[in-house]
Amino acid sequence: MIGRRAFLKTLLGSAAALTALGSYAFGVEPAFRLAVRRYAPALPRWPEDLPLTMTIIADPHAGEPHMSRARLEEVVEAANALGSDLILLLGDYEASHPFVTRPVPVRDCAAVFRNLRAPLGVHAILGNHDWWDDRDAQRNRRGPIRARRAFEAVGIPVLENDAVRIEKDGRPFWLLGLGDQLALRGRPMVGVDDLEGTLSRVTDDAPAILLAHEPDIFPAVPDRIALTLSGHTHGGQVRVFGYSPMVPSRFGNRYAYGHVEEEGRHLIVSGGLGTSILPIRFGVPPEITHVTLGAPRPG
Repeated sequence: MIGRRAFLKTLLGSAAALTALGSYAFGVEPAFRLAVRRYAPALPRWPEDLPLTMTIIADPHAGEPHMSRARLEEVVEAANALGSDLILLLGDYEASHPFVTRPVPVRDCAAVFRNLRAPLGVHAILGNHDWWDDRDAQRNRRGPIRARRAFEAVGIPVLENDAVRIEKDGRPFWLLGLGDQLALRGRPMVGVDDLEGTLSRVTDDAPAILLAHEPDIFPAVPDRIALTLSGHTHGGQVRVFGYSPMVPSRFGNRYAYGHVEEEGRHLIVSGGLGTSILPIRFGVPPEITHVTLGAPRPG
């Protein structure tokens, strides 16, 4: 039988451990760590002789104490240092949870991200929080929202149910951006996504990449798309042994984080940078995601 003194020591030790873990999850991992998560999937619908590198910045949720403007500038510097062909921004740019000590407006995010550099350009899509934080858009039930206007004002194109044809070394491919699936608040939520309309923008058989803020669209994405890139989940924000207790997806952990392959179709979900609802991260540090497709040419 455990004695009273041993019980109290165990209890105090457990409390101290929980306090330390909580301090780390709130004050260290989301504020000071920055990982580069790399993927090089073999895609059946991407030509092996078309090498392409992409840097993905998802879910910054900019706002102090964790994602200040100075921290965003560090992210931009790290992203540029990767030297990718493309830089892709996957939405949710401004923090709106109640723990923000000083906001970083979306126009400031755009001003920082205008310093991103990639030979094939910087392209953005919008996330649910970009829509939810725009009261005029919620009242009028339509865009364009202020986040879109802010990015377009600094020369960063926003793909919203649209597609752009890009060439790398004379070889074409398509970049598609889906409208947000949870854009308009209500019961139920109403999306502005139009997958069929977005796919109709593709006019030839060049390989295609789809940007979709929420990964929940993935079961409906056809084989025509070589790769879907998403954010939104933050990897669950708390992740232990590959499992996240809470994931903002109707599919739970199925699309919570990382590279997913289903029936020959491929999805990569970035863990992103910021936080939502609760300002904590544990086991899934803020990340810039780097994806390599194809194989580099010899010589």
